[in-house]
Amino acid sequence: MSNSNRLIIFDTTLRDGEQSPGASMTKEEKVRIARQLERMKVDVIEAGFAAASKGDFESIKAIASVVRDSTICSLSRANDRDIARAAEALAPAPRKRIHTFIATSPLHMQMKLRMEPEQVLEQAKHAVRFARTFTDDIEFSPEDASRSEEDFLCRVIEGVIAQGATTINFPDTVGYAVPEIFGNTIKRLRERIPNSDKAIWSVHCHNDLGLAVANSLAGVMIGGARQIECTINGLGERAGNTALEEVVMALRTRAAYYNLSIGIDATQIVPASKMVSQITGFAVQPNKAVVGANAFAHASGIHQDGILKARETYEIMRAEDVGWSANKIVLGKLSGRNAFKQRLQELGIGLESEQDVNDAFTRFKELADRKSDIFDEDIMALVTEGQQAQESEFYRFVSLSQHSQTGQTPEATVAFLMDGVECVCAGKGDGPVDATVNAIESKVASGAELLLFAVNAISTGTQSQGEVTMRLSKAGRIVNGVGADPDIIVASAKAYLSALNKLESKVERVNPQL
Repeated sequence: MSNSNRLIIFDTTLRDGEQSPGASMTKEEKVRIARQLERMKVDVIEAGFAAASKGDFESIKAIASVVRDSTICSLSRANDRDIARAAEALAPAPRKRIHTFIATSPLHMQMKLRMEPEQVLEQAKHAVRFARTFTDDIEFSPEDASRSEEDFLCRVIEGVIAQGATTINFPDTVGYAVPEIFGNTIKRLRERIPNSDKAIWSVHCHNDLGLAVANSLAGVMIGGARQIECTINGLGERAGNTALEEVVMALRTRAAYYNLSIGIDATQIVPASKMVSQITGFAVQPNKAVVGANAFAHASGIHQDGILKARETYEIMRAEDVGWSANKIVLGKLSGRNAFKQRLQELGIGLESEQDVNDAFTRFKELADRKSDIFDEDIMALVTEGQQAQESEFYRFVSLSQHSQTGQTPEATVAFLMDGVECVCAGKGDGPVDATVNAIESKVASGAELLLFAVNAISTGTQSQGEVTMRLSKAGRIVNGVGADPDIIVASAKAYLSALNKLESKVERVNPQL
């Protein structure tokens, strides 16, 4: 099994990626991303942690009900309650996996679990044995594996394989590993453990030292792992996770060296990247490998001359192979409903009903009256805005007027719905955005701290919609709100109200770390 040249791509954007502060997603948004991952032919989709909250449970169940071509996975701690909850959420899936874990490093066992090593060993074996009563596809992870004692790891892994674990994941939980040591550690474990060939070995790396992709590939090439766990855009807590797009294109571009086959449709990478970025509000840096706006841009005259003569002089892969399109302008004010619906399908946006399509088309027409060219990113923003409006919003933007003049204090008047009742509030501030936020707060009085205010142009040109991200913190909770509009001040008001809605939801989460 471990000698196969087939590499499994395990995507954990919806679970580990969501652990980025403020990156929480709604059920509908998670289903959209899961469908895009399925379209990209991801082998395994870790849809969440079923025991963390009712919202996570419902999201996993919804994804398990609609995705047919990928294995759906739920994370669970090594206890009966978590495992049973995961099995219940995964029940509708044609192919399901339970991923259970327990910490094995001395530090974690002593300080976090308050358990002796023998207790951890028995708990790990029991968890796998219990999970096997629900499905034959069981993944086990020794949390903080890269700081665990090797002899103890051998005992635990041998024990869980004997109980029926079919995938052994080696997580570098805190991003401490370096490639050679990481790869050789996995190699030694596979050589020392008598039944190691009875399971597929996997790697799950964090990017704290910027080595997540390198460590993952070393785990494959040196250690013999045949599954890589990764996220779109490298999304994840702290410095993030292994970036799916970088792993996939490294394997494709250097195929003769890696000699591994993967089933990913790489042309879906950029659409997936844009979707995740737009939904979470985490912008992709321009110089990000593969999916950054500058990934295939050439400013140097020498480079431009070489590209014009032969693309391969300065490009090791083609932009179109990962989903970049030179023709980004797709629709305008004269475009009809069928053309709009077709573009939704091409972007991988599956709306639930014809009414949803009609509502999105109405918002499209309203936007087309304000700007002449509609880009793919505009359409994705319209759909997300519409889905947010359907999610029982406590706060909803209505209108805004503001005045700003050099030498005078900016003023703003904002109208918004609060639990269905329209409120009109005025405020002043150091600038028009500050005045807008102060106006909203004069009525809401949320007491939240603004951690981040970021503006990103959705497309090109001065007509571009501005996409604003507001990150708020209150009582230990951190949420992102995203708003888009050709008017940056309006987009800011939408983003602030969106963040307040997430604070209002009171959803509790438990975020285990792998």
